Amino acid sequence: MENKQVRHEEFMREAISLSIEKMKEGYGGPFGAVIVRNGTIVARGYNKVLHTHDPTAHAEVEAIRAATQTLGTHDLSDCEIYASSQPCPMCIGAIYWARLSKVYYGNRHEEAARIGFDDSFIYEELEKPVEQRRIPMVQLLPEEARKAFEAWEQKADKQPY
Repeated sequence: MENKQVRHEEFMREAISLSIEKMKEGYGGPFGAVIVRNGTIVARGYNKVLHTHDPTAHAEVEAIRAATQTLGTHDLSDCEIYASSQPCPMCIGAIYWARLSKVYYGNRHEEAARIGFDDSFIYEELEKPVEQRRIPMVQLLPEEARKAFEAWEQKADKQPY
């Protein structure tokens, strides 16, 4: 019988390897992730922010996008993610939306902050009332926007997620 701890370490080493290799190749920051289903890697992701000019191209998000394409589903509840660093707030949101069952991570967010990837301000902003946040958030045309929600509620063939 195979030692599960050895497998966990193997998957984490793959995420770490991606983080180093792709950072050196100039794709973006030193972040990598793999998604595992039933003991098999189904997707890999690495930070592509600089390469794609996309601030959402974080390793975890890229891995989730690849996994959903590979598996043909938005529901990754039977998968786990191994990330070279503790996921940022955006990636945590994506992990919850994808319903991943577990997160393993290498570096803590304090260590990421020390090298210039400090996301503490986002946590602080989320604690504030909407009206007090750094980026102004203004509700506009709520009555018209509500029509989309009403149409969703009435949609007979909707697939909840």
